[in-house]
Amino acid sequence: MVLFGQTLEQLQVLCLDEGFPKFTARQLCDWMYKKRVNDFDSMTNLSLKIRARLNEIATVGRTAPIDCQTSVDGTKKYLFSCGSESSNNTQSLSDNTQFVESVFIPTSDRATLCISCQRGCKMGCRFCVTGKQGFHGSLTAADILNQLFEVDAQVSPAQDVKQSGIQTITNVVYMGMGEPMDNYEAVKQSVEVLTADWGLGWSPQRITVSTVGIIPTLRRLLDEMRCHVAVSLHNPFPEEREEIMPVERAYPITDVIKLLRQYDWHGQRRISFEYIMFRGQNDDIRHAAALTSLLRGLPCRVNLIRFHTSPDMPFRTSSDITIDNFCNYLNNHGIICTIRASRGEDIMAACGLLAGKSKTETSIE
Repeated sequence: MVLFGQTLEQLQVLCLDEGFPKFTARQLCDWMYKKRVNDFDSMTNLSLKIRARLNEIATVGRTAPIDCQTSVDGTKKYLFSCGSESSNNTQSLSDNTQFVESVFIPTSDRATLCISCQRGCKMGCRFCVTGKQGFHGSLTAADILNQLFEVDAQVSPAQDVKQSGIQTITNVVYMGMGEPMDNYEAVKQSVEVLTADWGLGWSPQRITVSTVGIIPTLRRLLDEMRCHVAVSLHNPFPEEREEIMPVERAYPITDVIKLLRQYDWHGQRRISFEYIMFRGQNDDIRHAAALTSLLRGLPCRVNLIRFHTSPDMPFRTSSDITIDNFCNYLNNHGIICTIRASRGEDIMAACGLLAGKSKTETSIE
């Protein structure tokens, strides 16, 4: 049994079942999430009897990344082994079905970690390397949180974290491998650990969860969490969006927008739309005008993203001048629009390129 990633309530049930004092659950949270201890023997305010029993029935369960690549722009991509087979030391790194990737993106004023929630993806978006590899399983809350804790341990001065709780990572985006709304319960549980007072105590505004627009679980997210939301849009015309995003058939983007309009976006929680620019397919004035009409009156931001070319993909990115003109059109017509800087493309860490593959010539730095 892995305790890392469990909520206070779940740990309280465990303690009740084992006959431990109820306050032991909060002590476990303090050791695992605040002090970041990965073994029961170091939890010195637990009795020797409790520690011995925990060693019999459970593990904390954090696991270090098994590979790291560093881009020329400072972006780092980490490879993690996840799933029931992850403890098999004979597993080949060439078999990427049990691996996920996380991307650490430092800038002058923040450090963002892009984390994965599934091994592969069911959504089948034609432009996405992750989707092309198919679906191989959802991550647990422990798998999801492990990415943040372990990357932070790699990039943060260990002594600073131990003494003052200082963390290098300032923001988390659920924009890696997988569709968060297709693994909603684990995503929700991981966000609870990040934001609860017994966990990391983060503001929800440090967290952004992305989705292609799976309406039933998106509605739950909007009702149950206060983090930012990012919707993968990529084309304002339903028939054209369906050609590159099969989810359009089940959950039309017009219905997604209708749902979003039912919520208040004037406060601290933000809604944004991701829009990858494909040359000659979604980047002309017709698309800009339709996107403006679709989003008019909704307080939001559109992030334009250059398409990152990958093998066997039939798409090319729009030219810089086309992207600039598209951005200017939206801004001039009342839609806040920015062009997202590409990061980590040389190590296949940019948007849509994560595939859970190792480069054996690289190592943890």
